[in-house]
Amino acid sequence: MSNQTSTSGLALDDRSNGYEVPSMTSSWFYRLARRAVFSRLSKLQRGAVTLVQGQEQFQFGRITSDCRREVSVIIHDPGVYADIALEGTVGAGEAYGRGWWSCDDLTALVRIFVKNRMLLDSMEEGMARMSRPLHKVMHWLNRNTKTGSRKNIAAHYDLGNQFFRLILDETMMYSCAYFERPDATLVEASRAKNDRICRKLQLTAHDHLLEIGSGWGGFAIHAASHYGCRVTTTTISQQQYDMALQRVREAGLSDRIGVLLMDYRNLPELASQFDKLVSIEMIEAVGHQYYRTFFEICSRMLKPEGLGLIQGITIDERFYERAKRSVDFIQRFIFPGSCIPSVSALTQASAEVGDLGLIHLEDIGAHYAPTLRAWRRNIVAKLPEIRKLGYQPDFLRLWDFYLSYCEGGFLERSISTVHMLFSKPEWRPQSVPCLGPSILGLNCDTLGLSTCNSSQRL
Repeated sequence: MSNQTSTSGLALDDRSNGYEVPSMTSSWFYRLARRAVFSRLSKLQRGAVTLVQGQEQFQFGRITSDCRREVSVIIHDPGVYADIALEGTVGAGEAYGRGWWSCDDLTALVRIFVKNRMLLDSMEEGMARMSRPLHKVMHWLNRNTKTGSRKNIAAHYDLGNQFFRLILDETMMYSCAYFERPDATLVEASRAKNDRICRKLQLTAHDHLLEIGSGWGGFAIHAASHYGCRVTTTTISQQQYDMALQRVREAGLSDRIGVLLMDYRNLPELASQFDKLVSIEMIEAVGHQYYRTFFEICSRMLKPEGLGLIQGITIDERFYERAKRSVDFIQRFIFPGSCIPSVSALTQASAEVGDLGLIHLEDIGAHYAPTLRAWRRNIVAKLPEIRKLGYQPDFLRLWDFYLSYCEGGFLERSISTVHMLFSKPEWRPQSVPCLGPSILGLNCDTLGLSTCNSSQRL
């Protein structure tokens, strides 16, 4: 793995820690909100947080053997207390976006709160309960019907292709990479992840591969160029569709790759079946109400001897049911309509419809923290260019919070990423070496996961 230290000091805000605190209100609500926030922070047991407000400093928590992290939080506007008291972690993220507070190590702060899970959950109680119905109504309005999915995908992926060009590597993969060496670059790790998936799927030049969720065409281009297969890939993002088409043409692969602007639920209209299927971090945009539909479509689109691989972000089983009923910062400001599934939610949905059998499961979540860190560093390195594109400080601070929030979650393993390899009933394994261990404890020698690289396949 690459360096596991956090991105301390990589602030996306020009503001220094000495930013002047506005005149504090003496209103009863300000005092009530601050008291509520301090009351919760007083329960911090693992890790230390110093809160700085003007000339005042407040200490919460302590260094412990299992959490030696300590951070400083600087209050730039006392309105942050009302946001946190009324909206919990959603309010904290929104206030960060406004520039009302900052932190010398945002990822470490997230890790401290994840370590103190009861405290984190308590942030959503008290006055914050009052905002819950509104958040739920807003999330319901963002549910992933066909129309809702197009709107939700556009809200994130149509932010601008130039923005994503600046923060991603040249593969344009916006998903967990795979760092085979500690010194691997992001582009090397993205290619390694793509190739790992191709080998798990045992791609050959005779295969026709269906990809649900094109991104900007990175995986389709890798599969077609290195394995010689045909690829049909689909997206509902207009900007992704336009760029994917352009990149396929530039790669000279228009004869092998077809790009569709189509909802996955309409795929049966193609009236064809595929040898292999892949979906890379699209399952988070499906919504828990549609898991069964998604897997039913996957099953219908695969031939009787087909293989399919889903790469998805997953949540700790203990927290899934609560998360499914809640609205967090990511759903509110980054991915409307999204829902992070648990592994069991996906396996149950797949088992209830169709005939897909899970044959291999690999957790690659440890690779996401360095992936997120690399994206964040790219934003910092490209700030002048990003600002020239018209992106405002509030937007960049929200992205700073988003990437740090996710990095902390992956480092503490409250969320992870898995490869789920499914087979249809007529698939039969080949006797080839194992690519890697399965956390299901299966005998990988029977799974047909070759360790050869793509150049050996051609």
